[in-house]
Amino acid sequence: MIRVRVVIPCRNEAGYIGRCLGSIASADRTGMDLEAWVCDGMSEDGTRAEIEALHETHPWIKLVDNHARTTPQAMNLGLKPDGYDVGILLGAHAEVAADFFKQNLAILTMHPEAGCVGGVIENVYTDAMSRRIGAAMGHPFGVGSAHFRTGLKDGEVDTVAFGAYRGEALSKIGFVDERLSRNQDDELNYRLIKAGWKVLLSPRIRSRYYVRASMGRLFRQYWQYGYWKVYVNRLHGTVTTGRQLVPAAFVLFLILGSASAFLHPWLAMAFAAGLAVYLLAGLASAVHAAQRVGDVIGVLGAFITLHVAYGSGYLRGILDFVLFRREPQGQAARSSR
Repeated sequence: MIRVRVVIPCRNEAGYIGRCLGSIASADRTGMDLEAWVCDGMSEDGTRAEIEALHETHPWIKLVDNHARTTPQAMNLGLKPDGYDVGILLGAHAEVAADFFKQNLAILTMHPEAGCVGGVIENVYTDAMSRRIGAAMGHPFGVGSAHFRTGLKDGEVDTVAFGAYRGEALSKIGFVDERLSRNQDDELNYRLIKAGWKVLLSPRIRSRYYVRASMGRLFRQYWQYGYWKVYVNRLHGTVTTGRQLVPAAFVLFLILGSASAFLHPWLAMAFAAGLAVYLLAGLASAVHAAQRVGDVIGVLGAFITLHVAYGSGYLRGILDFVLFRREPQGQAARSSR
């Protein structure tokens, strides 16, 4: 019987965590010994009571105290202890499909060269704003080749979300780098590939994720993604994926283009032309991505937010981690995914 451990970083996720664990309880777990470790950052909103109540009827649900209250520490609290063959990192805002675990194990069995497998996330919208943000996050114009969001690939990729990791692989390459506030699984997957394992994506592996409905929160999230990606690059001495450079180049274009526009009319025209091309491409993509006509401008706004946030975070990361050679100091994000 295959031993599966689901690790869920969590903090103040009342309502969401119950649905997440409920979907695990309803999933097909035939032929596996499955346990869910909710690594909670000392929640104060009723989350812990929900977990404890579910533990009464489902003893395989375990509440683990995460006194550090950060995501990477939560991940390692679940992944480091022995006792599993496959470890799955899941978000507290996620719900898994009925065959989620069966499909993960089937693909790992079919592909012994895979150290990690994952699937496609279906966004769930709680209001109009989350619907627009979700549309932008699920379109190639917004997130490039992040195939776990776009669902446009079946096979070998550079990273997945909610990955199922072969315990054997983790024991060889190590666990989550606790210095990283974001991009922990990206960096972990990079080390897997560097060690000779493959990361595979399959649309057969399905999960749902409740999109957070705030442009401000979206900006902070993607600013951190860009910022911490630079630290990952510094750790490994390379740019881990080419798509990460595009938003930074766009922000540089905005800064340098707007500054040079005052120097000469031709420079102003070139800047205006480049900006027009971006906006037209963004508008066409928003029309394609939007579920409703009234969402188009909001989706375009989400595209711009994603690109500016990631790009500006990346540039700040270059300043801090490359030019000034700073080390992370108490900047870890709260453990909610």
